[in-house]
Amino acid sequence: MTEPEEEMAEAAIDSNEDLLEETEELEPLEQDDGGTFQQVKNLLNIMDSESAKMDTAGAGLDMRKTLASVIITEKASTEPCVVMNALIRCLQVPQISTQRRINIYNILQEIIQQEGELEEPCVQRLVAIASQEMRELPKMEGYVRAEVASDTLVALSRNHFSLVMYELQHHLKPLDLTDEFVIITLAKLAHGNVFEFMPYMGITLATIFTMLRLANEAKMRQVICGAMETFCETVQFYLKHLEDSVYPVMTEEQFAIKLFPMYRYFMTVWLKNHNPEVKLGVIKSLQPMLNLLLPNDDLREQVYDYIPLLLAEYQGSLEALFITQVLRQILEVSVITSTPVPQMQLHTIFTELHVQVCTKAPAQQQYSSQNLMEIVHCFIALARSYPKELVKFFLSQTEMNKEATRVGTLSLIRAVVSADEPRMNIKTIYLAIRVVKNTLSDTRPKVRMAVLRIIGQLVLSGFQDRIKGWGLKYVSVQLTLSTYKLTNRRDSYYQRDLEEKMVHKVTMDIVRIITSSVSGMTNEFWVRLLCYIMETDFTETLTPICISLTNLAEQQLHTEDVQDVHNGSGRGRHVDLPTPHKLLARLLVLMSSPYKGEGRGVAMLNLLRILSHSIAPAMADTWELEIPLLVKYLEEHTEFTWNQKTWEDKLIQFLRNSLKKTRGSNWSLRLSKELNNQIESFDSPSLEKGFLYRALGFTLATGLEADKVEVLLLELLYKTDYGNDFDREGVLLCFGLCARGQVNTVLNVLHDFEERIQESEQSWQMGAWRKDHPWRRETVKGALMVMYSCVATYCHPQMLLTHVDKPLTAKIIHHYTSSCQDVCLKMAFMKSVMQIANAIRNITDLEDFQFAQKMTLTAILMAIIKAESTYSLISPVRAMAMDALSHLSKVKPFYSIEENSELMDVCIHSLISLQPPGEDNEPSKTLHTNARHSLEQLMESLMQRQLDPKGLQEMVHLLEKWILSEREWEREKAMKLHLHLMQIYVQSIGVCIPLKLGQFGTLVGLIAPCTCDSHKRTRLASMDVLSSLLDLHASQTCSSWDASKELELAGCKEDLQGLDVEIFRTSARIAKVACMQFNCDEVVSLIQKLCENIGAVDLQHDQASVTWIDTFLQMRVKELDDKVAEILGTILVHLPTVDHLEVRGLLIEGILRLAHYHQETVLTALLRQLLPMESHLMEVWLAVADNVPFARMMLHRLMGRLQLRFTPRASAISKADIWRLAAVDPLMTLCTIHLLIEKMDKDEKLLDLFPDLIYTFLLQLSTSQGPEAASPILKTWRLVHTGTLPEEMNLKRITIKSMQLLFKRLNSERLVETLEEQGVWDLLESGSTFLQGVGLLARLYVRNMEGYGRRLSELVLRGMDSEVLGCRVSSTVVCVEFMSDPILYQAKLLKPAVLLLEKGVGQQDEVLRVLSLRALGNMALGAPKKVRRYRKLLLEKCLCSLREPSSTSMPSEAMDTLAKILAELREGDMGSFFEAISEQCRVFFDNEREQLRLKAFLLFGKLANVVRISKKYFFKEEVKKAWVPLMLHFQDPCSDAAQACMATMYQCVHFWGWKALEDSSGRSDAVGADQTTVFQTTFCSILTQKKPALLYSFLLETMTYVKSNFSTIRLASCDLAGIIMKQMSAHYLKKLDFPALRNSLQELQLDSDPGVRRAALDTLKILDTCSQHQLLASPEGVS
Repeated sequence: MTEPEEEMAEAAIDSNEDLLEETEELEPLEQDDGGTFQQVKNLLNIMDSESAKMDTAGAGLDMRKTLASVIITEKASTEPCVVMNALIRCLQVPQISTQRRINIYNILQEIIQQEGELEEPCVQRLVAIASQEMRELPKMEGYVRAEVASDTLVALSRNHFSLVMYELQHHLKPLDLTDEFVIITLAKLAHGNVFEFMPYMGITLATIFTMLRLANEAKMRQVICGAMETFCETVQFYLKHLEDSVYPVMTEEQFAIKLFPMYRYFMTVWLKNHNPEVKLGVIKSLQPMLNLLLPNDDLREQVYDYIPLLLAEYQGSLEALFITQVLRQILEVSVITSTPVPQMQLHTIFTELHVQVCTKAPAQQQYSSQNLMEIVHCFIALARSYPKELVKFFLSQTEMNKEATRVGTLSLIRAVVSADEPRMNIKTIYLAIRVVKNTLSDTRPKVRMAVLRIIGQLVLSGFQDRIKGWGLKYVSVQLTLSTYKLTNRRDSYYQRDLEEKMVHKVTMDIVRIITSSVSGMTNEFWVRLLCYIMETDFTETLTPICISLTNLAEQQLHTEDVQDVHNGSGRGRHVDLPTPHKLLARLLVLMSSPYKGEGRGVAMLNLLRILSHSIAPAMADTWELEIPLLVKYLEEHTEFTWNQKTWEDKLIQFLRNSLKKTRGSNWSLRLSKELNNQIESFDSPSLEKGFLYRALGFTLATGLEADKVEVLLLELLYKTDYGNDFDREGVLLCFGLCARGQVNTVLNVLHDFEERIQESEQSWQMGAWRKDHPWRRETVKGALMVMYSCVATYCHPQMLLTHVDKPLTAKIIHHYTSSCQDVCLKMAFMKSVMQIANAIRNITDLEDFQFAQKMTLTAILMAIIKAESTYSLISPVRAMAMDALSHLSKVKPFYSIEENSELMDVCIHSLISLQPPGEDNEPSKTLHTNARHSLEQLMESLMQRQLDPKGLQEMVHLLEKWILSEREWEREKAMKLHLHLMQIYVQSIGVCIPLKLGQFGTLVGLIAPCTCDSHKRTRLASMDVLSSLLDLHASQTCSSWDASKELELAGCKEDLQGLDVEIFRTSARIAKVACMQFNCDEVVSLIQKLCENIGAVDLQHDQASVTWIDTFLQMRVKELDDKVAEILGTILVHLPTVDHLEVRGLLIEGILRLAHYHQETVLTALLRQLLPMESHLMEVWLAVADNVPFARMMLHRLMGRLQLRFTPRASAISKADIWRLAAVDPLMTLCTIHLLIEKMDKDEKLLDLFPDLIYTFLLQLSTSQGPEAASPILKTWRLVHTGTLPEEMNLKRITIKSMQLLFKRLNSERLVETLEEQGVWDLLESGSTFLQGVGLLARLYVRNMEGYGRRLSELVLRGMDSEVLGCRVSSTVVCVEFMSDPILYQAKLLKPAVLLLEKGVGQQDEVLRVLSLRALGNMALGAPKKVRRYRKLLLEKCLCSLREPSSTSMPSEAMDTLAKILAELREGDMGSFFEAISEQCRVFFDNEREQLRLKAFLLFGKLANVVRISKKYFFKEEVKKAWVPLMLHFQDPCSDAAQACMATMYQCVHFWGWKALEDSSGRSDAVGADQTTVFQTTFCSILTQKKPALLYSFLLETMTYVKSNFSTIRLASCDLAGIIMKQMSAHYLKKLDFPALRNSLQELQLDSDPGVRRAALDTLKILDTCSQHQLLASPEGVS
């Protein structure tokens, strides 16, 4: 057992032990079934599951389902009853699926077939279940279940027939309509169990008959009809094998009697049902029923009664075939039993059947053709029973004038005649012929064909004697009529022509039948057929007519031979014929096209052979020998393999041999007359007429009577249509052939003809002998010219030398020059020239003969060529002219070299410019081919005298403009001429004379692009030219050129014939093979030529050119060091003129290839071109950008070019250095860098190049502040363009845009946004804010570009050491930001940076000094630990800067720097610098600049913070010196300075050492001026107590500020002076110079500021008060 079977068996055994609920209601089975039921059930479950899977997954191999079924069947082989009971039990389970029931029934059927007889209880149970299943209401699924149950009962019936039959008969009750499947199952039982069923047949039929009236549903009626069909077939089988029956039941007659009532009911009731399916079922059941009914004589007559009911069904929608089959069955039985149908029914039968033959069947009739065949058989049967009545009916139908009716009737008559029936007597045939004769006058094609077919059928059926007379005459008339109509047909009547062709074909078939069947044919029919050959123009029928005539002649000769034997006479080899000469001429001409008309040549030769004694007895023996040979030649060939010329030669030889037998008679002359007469019988052109002219010329040449020959020739000249080329050429051939034997006669005829027509020289429109073909002067003159040249061609050589100049050539020139010289005349003239020249050359013994008329003819030919159109070729004039020149060039005297060149130039131009012909225009293609061949022949003839390199180059130069033509046909022609030229050159000169230097490259460069031409022929021709050039060069230079390279070129040539996609690869392969044959100079000349020709032709040529350039550069680029500039210059010069992107791209690839190996040379050359916005250069750089590694390399090189400006000039030590150090415009370089950055791959962030690019851009910006008018690019732009340089095209903007693109590549949107928000780019663009922008950019760089600061730091330090001031300044700005970051310290670059900054502080440029100082100060931010190390340097530079008298920015920056570094220094670190700085700081307290005052206050505060013990005393003194300015600048006009001053003063309060003052400064709650007043009052009061002398000095110092430039300071000085005076002691008041003080205060009364005036007034009042106190206190005052 297989593995799947084992799995299923295990699944069945290991099943669930719990039974389904529905099995509990079943009858109990045997307890010892061993679990079979459960196993069967499980296997059925598997089958159900597999069926469900197949429904969802689609059809497939249901292996598991099949295996489950096999397991159940194998189980039944050992325990059939147990398995059967299990399956029956499964069937009884309610609500099981339909598919499960089907599976069970199928398994049961297999078991029944396998086991045979089974136990009866089991069978009874299954029969009952299946019967019940079968009789349920058959719906869609129920129908399938009933059908499979029915099949199960049928399977059981084979071994248990009685049980099954009992069950079925039990449900088959009279007058009770049973279930349809009961009847279906009974029919199946009858079919499968014939002999067992027969005892029940009678009762079954009787019972079913009682149900007929109850069966009202269409389905039930169809079932009964189908069952009856089966029952009747069963009965027939039983009756045929009656001897095999053990118990005979009934005879055939008994069956028929029981069956007839049912037949009658079917015909009278059910056949009238409207349901078409019921009707069809009834009709199909009638045939087997009639097989039982019709043999019964009594019942047959009754069956006839129901024929009208059957015929009536033709009017319905039922398929007519089934009705006709039943009718045919009845009619054929009636003939067999000699009991014809009633005569009264004949007309109805005739009419119904005849209508179907004569009318078109409805579209729904699917079997119309089969139905027509059945109807024919019906009519044959009727003709056997009622011939007279049928013919009479036919006659009545033919009297109707309807074509379809007549054709249908005649077709039926033909069928009746063709029936091989002995009962068809002569009288019936006679009546049929009478009907046919009634239609002979009908001229409609279909009727004529029908009549002809009847005549042929009469002959085939043995009634030949019945067609003699009327029949033969009708056939001959139809043959003539159809031929006439076909030869005179019109294009607008296509349908009629088709019908007439059919008539003619049928006629020919009938003629063939008659001539092969009818003996003793009348002489009239023979003559009619023979005359038909002589007269008809419809040659397609000649073959069958000749065959028929041959058959008739053989029969007639055989009959006469028999009569001669009986009569003893010898006559009998003669047949009545037309004139023998006429017949022979006709057949000879027709045989010139032997394969026309289905091979008429063989038929005519056989006819000639059989008629040889009747035509010419003298030739009979010759024909007996030669005609079989001619027949053999035709039979060995076909119309596709034969040769016309060969065949005509054979016919002429046959004619020659035949005429030899009649030598001495006038047979030849009479035959010539007949041939001459037949000329008008054939169209022009035609093979027959061409042969006719040839045969006529030959026969005339053999004529003995010259005067009569002259008459015929003159007659031929007069009646010839000279406007018809074919006729004219035919006459020329005829005269030429005649001239072989009749030279003088021909010349006399021509002379006589010229004299006769000379009288009409004025008009040349005479209609001499043919009024329908009026002559034209030029046509006749052309014919005369060629006739004279033909005479020269065929006449004897000695005669030719005597007459060639005069009169022959003279006559030709005269006729040409005296005419209007149209195309035909030109062609005739050139043809005459060629014939004359050939005739002269063909003379073997010319000696020193000089053709005197040669130059005259040459001049005429040149004029003809020049006059031809250069646009189209519509005639062979120029080809013939060149041929004529070629022929003349070989005749002495020869042309000179100058004449050769002129001829060649004119001819080349005349041919190459012509447009090519269309593909389907074969004549025009032939004209072009002939013209090219003629030019090649002329070239070969003329160039033999000037074959050297110079001559070759001149000829190539002559062809070059055509090779580079935009018209493909001109290129093709020129290339083929070039190839021909090379072949001539190589073959003639070989290696004798080497080519000039560069000539080889130029020649190859011209041809190479043509290897990719769109025309295959041009490609192949160019390949051949290249091969010739390479062979020539290799042989002349003795270079390596082996067989492998030749094989490679041969393979390339094969590949050039393939698809256009591959030709460029092939061209590249060719270039690789050729490349190694070139030296460097030849490479340059090649590339120059290729570049020159780009754009001259088309895209493919341009692509080929750049393919060759790329290939050569790829293979030879390393060797071209000295030629790079020249090659690159060539490419760049031609690049702007290249329009197509792909070609430009390939050229650019070539530039890049050069750049890879010669970078500096190429880069310099590119940078010295126009602006990169020019499209061609932009494309070059775009290509560079696409190659990221190369683009990065180029960026390095470009940055190096920009940085060269900021480095010392170096000396070149190599060629690369020369190019690298060459001057280039920075704008060009920047534009290129911008383009590369913009177009490079966006994923390439250029991080490693970022510092270098930023540094380079900053350097460039630092030097771009001046005017750009000196730019070479700007000068070039103004030369090329009318407008000004675009605004964006300047150094600043290009540089800034490049920087923007560079930052965008970082993919840091935050950084980009920051740059935009802080206006970095605007700052950089403006000259005034440039340094600010650089600083801001550097600051952002430091913050955002971690990891890339070291490189930029190195570059910045390098820039700080540059000789260029702008470079140093920009670098220092960056360094300012870098010093504020640990980057320099971390990179160990702090020391060099400090040294460079120290150097920068000492420079002359103030900006550089400020920036350097600022950078040094930023050390406190970036490297605070290093401030103490460099403190001396820092303090020294700051102090020096503070002391600069002429600068304000340096002191300002120095104070800032000191403020930053003081935070990192201690008191002791400053040393002596502290005092100097402190003193210098106070100097700026009263400075005019706000920034200086502000920074001075801040610095003083920083100094105060630094002071510890050692400097405290010193600084205390500094505080005293600075105290007045500090108190006054509380009201500084700069608010920032005022605040800084206040903060600094408060920081210095503690240096006074007064606790009260410190408390006052920290405790004051006043705001603004009040706070200042309170502080000053407190300070002055304390100072009065502590140091009144100092207060006095403060007053004096304060009064000096009343002259300050700042109003707020003047106001503050007034207020402070008033406060001091209030607090001053009397002692010190005495010391005051009151007048001076009063004067100063009074001067302030004139101050422009009212506040100052008020303050001065208040102080003046205080002064007055003090003055009074002082007077009162003095002794004088007291006294």
